[in-house]
Order: sequence, then C-alpha cells, then structure tokens
Amino acid sequence: MNAAAHAPARASTASARDALRGDAGYEAFLMLRLAFAAAPILFGLDKFFNVMVDWPTYLAPWINDLVPGSAQNLMYVVGVVEILAGVLVAVKPRYGAPLVAAWLAGIIFNLLTASGWYDVALRDFGLMLGALTLARLAWAYDPPLGRHEA
Repeated sequence: MNAAAHAPARASTASARDALRGDAGYEAFLMLRLAFAAAPILFGLDKFFNVMVDWPTYLAPWINDLVPGSAQNLMYVVGVVEILAGVLVAVKPRYGAPLVAAWLAGIIFNLLTASGWYDVALRDFGLMLGALTLARLAWAYDPPLGRHEA
C-alpha cells in the first residue's frame, strides 16, 4: 500500500498513529529523524572539545583567511549551528532536514577546496543524500507548522 493511501502526514490522532505502525516509509522517517537529530548535536558538541577529531584541520585555508579569529573560534560557531540544526530536526524535521542538507553541501564545498579530504567529502555527500531523503519523507509525515489535521 502506498504512503498516499494512509495520509501519513495526518498522524495527529492516536488512530492515525496506529495506522502508521508497520509503514516502512514512516519507520524510515523515524530512523532518519533520530540519526539527523543526534549526529549534528553530537558533532556540534564535539566542536567545543575536539575529542572525535581535531575539527579545525578540516577547514579550508581560504575560509580560515576570510573569517576573523582562529579556525577553532569558527568551529565554536559551527558547533552552535550544528546543535541548533539537530534540535530543529528533532522538533520539526520538515524544516530541519533541508537545513542539515544545505549545511552538508557547504561542508562538502569546504572539503573539496581543502585538498586531501575527498574521501570525507564523499562520505558527507552520502549524508547529504540521507538528509534530503529525510526532507522528502518529512513532507509526507510531518505536517507544516500551523496545520493540524483531525
């Protein structure tokens, strides 16, 4: 049965939520929502501690030359943006997922212009496709703000 037959974005009632149980599209939406909420929050927090990796090393030199302060100072700003993006995905993936996809596109551009990070850029391209998939699923399963269906 296709997703349109369920009217999945109308999951505001208990019976509608029950109808979504077992819907593969909805389950994929939930998994991607969790992943794209948790990952940006965790990576954003790590921008302040550099436990997973030394984040400033991924910054293209030309970007570092454009911004005031050090590369680590920019990573603090990046961390805040990533945390906020992850929270937005958790709360309202219809709006958060496109933001994360656009953010990943910017990261990919940075990595492609900083020689030597092509493998990481390719990985982030895969993540961007996942974020775009979440955005598409959110159009089906996450109603727009201000629109509540009975």
